[in-house]
Amino acid sequence: MRVIIGLVVAYAALVLLARLVCRSFVFPAPRVARVVVTPGASLVTFPAADGAPVQALSIPATEGARTVVVFHGNGETIDASDGRAWALAKGGLGVLLVEYRGYGASDGAPTEQGLYADGEGAVRYLASRGVPAEKIALWGTSLGTGVVAELARHHAVASIVLVTPYTSMVAVVQSHVPVLPAALVVRDVFDTRAKCAEIHAPALVVHGDADGVVPFWMGKAVAEAISGATFLRVPGGGHNDLFARDPSLLAALVAHLQR
Repeated sequence: MRVIIGLVVAYAALVLLARLVCRSFVFPAPRVARVVVTPGASLVTFPAADGAPVQALSIPATEGARTVVVFHGNGETIDASDGRAWALAKGGLGVLLVEYRGYGASDGAPTEQGLYADGEGAVRYLASRGVPAEKIALWGTSLGTGVVAELARHHAVASIVLVTPYTSMVAVVQSHVPVLPAALVVRDVFDTRAKCAEIHAPALVVHGDADGVVPFWMGKAVAEAISGATFLRVPGGGHNDLFARDPSLLAALVAHLQR
């Protein structure tokens, strides 16, 4: 009996350790001492849906244009995504580049529900500034695609862009460590595939067929599950080099967001 109890305790300890490791894999959460604000942009703060403070870089839209709410990848901060924001702004679009809690210079610790609350806070912030849902577009990269999927099922936004999306975070972890009981150890599930049927906004999904982080088949599966979605395959594209491999890609995404 003692042997059995010892094995159970050891297994529980391993599961707890694996949960901690998985969370650090999902949220590496790079930090910065302060946010560098490029002239023409401003750093704004607003409450998340749960009341936590959210930071974002804001670039105002030209009159009548849409505002794109951008959710970056898990290894980025809003500082690192600044160039993407200005590329959208050059197309006349407004941009709200959201920083996750626990990332960059933001307080707190990231969790799945926390990121959803941050995203909901961004939509509410724009509404308080007179920007209705039909004038909002959503862009998510990697981790951020899960936030976009959650928001798009609740808000009638104008359009969405998903760059290197996953079916779920459990499936991503399972693809990297097949022997791991991912369903037991991954606390931040981000089940994007299960939400796709509830997404009705025009969607553009982009994935590289040589992605070594989020398998290519996941992006294709997400696109197939969203009614009317357009899928762009980037030949030879990895997880972080899609725009370098296809110089025309950004223009295609801007056109979709403006359409």
